[in-house]
Amino acid sequence: MSKRARAVRWGVPVAAVAVVAAAVGTGPVIAAVRSDPSLPERTAEQLLADVARTWQNGRMPQMSGTIVETASLGLPALPGLTTPPGHAGASPVSLLSGSHQLKIWYAGEDRFRLMLPGEMSETDLIANGGTVWLWDSAANTATRLTTPEGHDHAAHTPFPTRSGLASPYATPDRLARQVLEAAGADTAISVGDAVTVAGRAAYQIVLTPKPADSLIKDIRVALDGEKLMPLRVQVYAKGAAEPVFEVGFESLSFTAPAPENFTFTPPPGAKVEQEAVSPPAGHRPREAAHAHDHDHDDHGRVVGSGWDSVLVTALPDLSGAKRDEDRHGGVDLAALLDGLEKAATPVSGEWGSGRLLRTKVVSILITDDGRLLAGAVTPQALYRAAGAKG
Repeated sequence: MSKRARAVRWGVPVAAVAVVAAAVGTGPVIAAVRSDPSLPERTAEQLLADVARTWQNGRMPQMSGTIVETASLGLPALPGLTTPPGHAGASPVSLLSGSHQLKIWYAGEDRFRLMLPGEMSETDLIANGGTVWLWDSAANTATRLTTPEGHDHAAHTPFPTRSGLASPYATPDRLARQVLEAAGADTAISVGDAVTVAGRAAYQIVLTPKPADSLIKDIRVALDGEKLMPLRVQVYAKGAAEPVFEVGFESLSFTAPAPENFTFTPPPGAKVEQEAVSPPAGHRPREAAHAHDHDHDDHGRVVGSGWDSVLVTALPDLSGAKRDEDRHGGVDLAALLDGLEKAATPVSGEWGSGRLLRTKVVSILITDDGRLLAGAVTPQALYRAAGAKG
């Protein structure tokens, strides 16, 4: 396979199998089985082993469908939470509010198409063998993507980190892997009621955080009853009857997409560019990853672990934010931070003073000494992290 195809393939880290298995071994598993009559009964251990094997073989079934991402985090109206005019698809920040669509056609790891539709435009990522195109109809620009020598960094995601198809847009498969890989001894894993997603009968794996400081009630992963592929991931906050975040298939067909879905020729008058796909933020070569697992980069550190994790970082220098808007998906970070501070409530304690914003599932603390702390935890957990040394 060419490097261009590998740059955007639906890769599967084999290590995920071991991590998922460890989650079952270290966390108590509730073996209750509530299955739809049309689905064979399976325990949590069996379902996790099945999905791990599916990921290990690295082959997704041929399919086409529409994925819908919906967020209702309880954030106040803030600048940047809507797609800026003239931008196709969705900006990273805009995905924190409302609903967004992603259309997918998949015939193999080197033949697929992803489309983010906009009101008057669309953004497409089209891979056909060794050729990969990114088409932005709003900008009338077609970019042929290549991979820098020595990098296979996008093996975990089909999205380049440029434009509206940026990596924050999650698919059910991608988000399910992240959730199951992160599950550990502080997570109770069980089988929930069978559900129907996009007309398909599906099992549900339910992950429930044990720590009292977590704002998350549980995360529910729906697995297709036949293909054992993640169809939907839902995040429920404590005290909320509806999911605060959801990514799932609205429609799905496990048939081979028509070949014309993967053909692309830049239209007359379009601007044609060539661009190397850059490694995502925080990427480290595999051989160096373990040597630096406990290092902190210049952008912040994490206090705590698992569901209690709190990100602690210095507030960015926004003196040149207007000049750098394109590097942040068109979002004015200065206006966004200003909106956060205005919506937050003054707080103080032994840790110092600042302003607190609490949503259904995320707490954010902006301290007067120039730090930003955030996590899916109670404010008390942020205060402890703010007072921690290091």
